[in-house]
Amino acid sequence: MNARQYDLICLGRLAVDFYAQQPGARLEDATSFAKYLGGSSANAAFGTARLGLRTAMLSRVGDDHMGRFLLETLQREGCDVSHVSIDRERLTALVLLGIKDRDTFPLIFYRENCADMAIDETDIDENFIASSRALAITGTHFSTPWVHAASSKALAFAHRHGVRTVLDIDYRPVLWGLTAHGDGETRFVADDGVTAHLQRILPQFDLIVGTEEEFHIAGGNRDLLAALRAVRAVTRATLVVKRGALGCSVIEAAVPGNIDEAPTYRGTRVEVLNVLGAGDAFMAGFLYGWLRDEGIERSCAYANACGAMVVSRHACAPAMPSRAELDYFLAHADRLQQPDQDEELAHLHRVSVARPVWHDLHIFAFDHRSQFYDLACECDADEFRLPRLKQLLVEAVAKAERELGLQHRVGVLIDQRYGEDALHAATGRGWWVGRPVEMPGSNPLEFEYGRSIGSQLVQWPREHVVKCLVQFDPDGEAESRLEQETQLHALYAAVRQSGHELLLEIIPPANPAAIGTPGERVVRAMKRLYNLGIRPEWWKLKPMPAADWVAIDALIAERDPYCRGVVLLGLNAPFAELAEGFAVAAHSTRCRGFAVGRSLFYEPARAWLAHEIDDAALVERAAQQFAKLAALWQQARSNVHQAKGVAA
Repeated sequence: MNARQYDLICLGRLAVDFYAQQPGARLEDATSFAKYLGGSSANAAFGTARLGLRTAMLSRVGDDHMGRFLLETLQREGCDVSHVSIDRERLTALVLLGIKDRDTFPLIFYRENCADMAIDETDIDENFIASSRALAITGTHFSTPWVHAASSKALAFAHRHGVRTVLDIDYRPVLWGLTAHGDGETRFVADDGVTAHLQRILPQFDLIVGTEEEFHIAGGNRDLLAALRAVRAVTRATLVVKRGALGCSVIEAAVPGNIDEAPTYRGTRVEVLNVLGAGDAFMAGFLYGWLRDEGIERSCAYANACGAMVVSRHACAPAMPSRAELDYFLAHADRLQQPDQDEELAHLHRVSVARPVWHDLHIFAFDHRSQFYDLACECDADEFRLPRLKQLLVEAVAKAERELGLQHRVGVLIDQRYGEDALHAATGRGWWVGRPVEMPGSNPLEFEYGRSIGSQLVQWPREHVVKCLVQFDPDGEAESRLEQETQLHALYAAVRQSGHELLLEIIPPANPAAIGTPGERVVRAMKRLYNLGIRPEWWKLKPMPAADWVAIDALIAERDPYCRGVVLLGLNAPFAELAEGFAVAAHSTRCRGFAVGRSLFYEPARAWLAHEIDDAALVERAAQQFAKLAALWQQARSNVHQAKGVAA
């Protein structure tokens, strides 16, 4: 089954979707939009790649920011984009979409002379087509002579090399020139010319998928059975009829006298938020089973489940499920009438999809606010110099990254109060970037932006990690602990809504009546938060004895296997003490590195604020400190690997 390089090549629409973020509002009244990958072919490519197929996209994007966004989005999901051409003359296609109610989804296609509709025969490579087990094309890519020629050439190569062929009818009347430009919502307009055009290409496909209305246009009849018979008259393909809440019917031979006499596979009835993209999710799920030779019944189960999950969510591509979500949904479908309300499914959608891999993190933490202010006062320096200082520390991190070859292993923790410019400079470099939300020294926990933390996160780049330091005593008085827990619940709800990852830095306050060692209290604090349903992606903890690390590893493995891991904090400890902590933590299966600040920046920053050194010297000294600590961490990891007999 895996002899060829790809399981699936998707040829067709590749665009950016801008979804209105105010369900219930007219598109005219929408005030903000969320940006997603879109286009039926691209959604299918994204969805199948997320499920685990070896998928490639064949299309075009413009030489613009939106085109690069699409390529990066597909690549992150594991979809090959080596045959997505860059069109220097046209812009990437865009779509504006709204959610007025359960039945009304206004949309406007901005596809005049767009890149993906300019794909031509020169884009079709025979060896590329031959390298796949299947080729999927959408009906839209037969709607103009230009794309028709390209798609036909791809089909010819597919037939020559035994590649299975799939058609998603994907009928959008506006894209065939049958409605006004602004009327993207209309799903059906009868047209003899479109029907005749489609019927000339139907014989070339092994699998044809469409809604009832799409088979109406393919068969040229508003009666579904008559339309299916007309389709069957020109093709021997397997016909999959999407029937919405009823599931789907599959016709592999003659069309029966009643559609319900065809094998019909029911799905789970769920509450609908947005039907846009549900058909693409259905296609992704079906192809996932079909190309794994799991049989029609299982393929339809996957398809119906994927469609059900996507209709309950806001977006198209980002709403696509992972294999972990799919398995969970199928195992609990009888109680998932509101998939978007299920805590475990929401968690899986958050953590089981493709994310940047961080196995070895070197984080320079200078998100401190009160400490920098105190240092400026100590040096009799102007507080207004602190933003420049933090920008220079970003330069120091970049210098260390270049000189030590730490690409994809570098991180920073930076605050907004003094570090806004530094945050801008660090963002977009491929670094791990965290920023704090807690009010320095607050206990009970207060957020720097007030209680409405979610309204702030919507302004943050998605790549930023929300860091929260909290003094949490699992043995403390119930009233004070409840206050901390309430705040952490609010924060966790906010990051789940915004999509940001969360790092919790747990500091057990001094408590003479506390039970056990500080490390044991940290473990109990983590366990308490897990019991409350709070599952952060990251923990930031101080160095601990080996026994505590064993307990932490076991706890994370039990409560949240998808947890990204633990990073070590420094608390201004000398390097020798940090090295001891590194040596123990390096044995942990969950410790991913360090997030150290004052031990690195204090002396260079003090000298710079006191005018003892200039900018270049500060960057050099801070980079050297970072390099020394990185070497200690790498040595600790190397020692562990050598002891285990594996490469570092």
